[in-house]
Amino acid sequence: MQTTIVAIGDGDTAESIDEKLSVAGDIIRRGGLVAFPTETVYGLGGDALCPASARKIYAAKGRPSDNPLIIHIAEMAALERIVCEIPKKAVKLAEAFWPGPLTMIFKKAAIVPDQTTGGLDTVAVRMPSHPLAALLIRKSGGYVAAPSANLSGKPSPTLAKYVVQDLDGRIDMILAADGVEIGLESTIVDLTGEIPVILRPGYITQKMLSEVVGETELDITIYDSDTAQAPKAPGMKYRHYAPKGELVIVEGEPQRVARYINEQAAAHEAAGLRTGVIATLEQFAQYQAASVKNAGSRCDTHEAAKKLYTFLREFDDEKIDCIYAESFADTLDQGFGQAVMNRLLKAAGHKVIHV
Repeated sequence: MQTTIVAIGDGDTAESIDEKLSVAGDIIRRGGLVAFPTETVYGLGGDALCPASARKIYAAKGRPSDNPLIIHIAEMAALERIVCEIPKKAVKLAEAFWPGPLTMIFKKAAIVPDQTTGGLDTVAVRMPSHPLAALLIRKSGGYVAAPSANLSGKPSPTLAKYVVQDLDGRIDMILAADGVEIGLESTIVDLTGEIPVILRPGYITQKMLSEVVGETELDITIYDSDTAQAPKAPGMKYRHYAPKGELVIVEGEPQRVARYINEQAAAHEAAGLRTGVIATLEQFAQYQAASVKNAGSRCDTHEAAKKLYTFLREFDDEKIDCIYAESFADTLDQGFGQAVMNRLLKAAGHKVIHV
């Protein structure tokens, strides 16, 4: 398959953007696949109400077919067609956070094919705030199934060049625009029970959710690798976000963490291996390795969240064999801390060393 790469930039007029997205929307309407930017990461879009499109998404990504897809909508009215009921708490959350990086899970209507939901009787729905994403959804018929636009298991792409790297020749079109704003996937909340349950942490934090709907819970599988539970939302069961090099998280007193990582880096270098480090601003200058990435201050995890996937991709570009990351476990009560730690654990296959 030949993939058409369509650049969208500052030089585009509203008319040219509309024309490009009309072509992309027509591809999705006809059953094809289009990668596009959202405010979180790049998504791989297909017709959410077409079983064949869902199968194409799984095939293009090499994604397990029991890993549900998120349906993206652009209008609140579109929700009524694809869910059995809209709980009052969901309405409150939509009023507070839609359009935006929040995915909600509902009991699905019969019109939603099992192929889109991974065989579940629930459906995950999001309304992205990125203007290109919203326009593409409207051009595509209003319902776009869109997981991240990467090969399954690899870091989600925050830049168009990584979408091209993974999916060129596998899909019909890539809409290449500037880098995304947030850098991590949406928060996912299950609204099918009395108490909303967070299945994947993200930009919309537990504190923010609780301020709108009261009590919320965190699903145990977010930080627990030892579970046989079927995935109710994307990213819950399978290893994700993994770079080519082995990633290990190191926890402990900062000086001991730096000393341990430097010792490992020296040993790897002696063996002819290249080492990468994901460090906080506070510790950055202490590391000696082939590649050291500055994730920003430990006091503000937003920068780490935005940079994480790019760091993992850059390590691949730099042919890094072994990667060590400082732990963010002490930031779980800070905004993005839950999300950063969740993604690191997934990328590391839950390999954590305490020093």
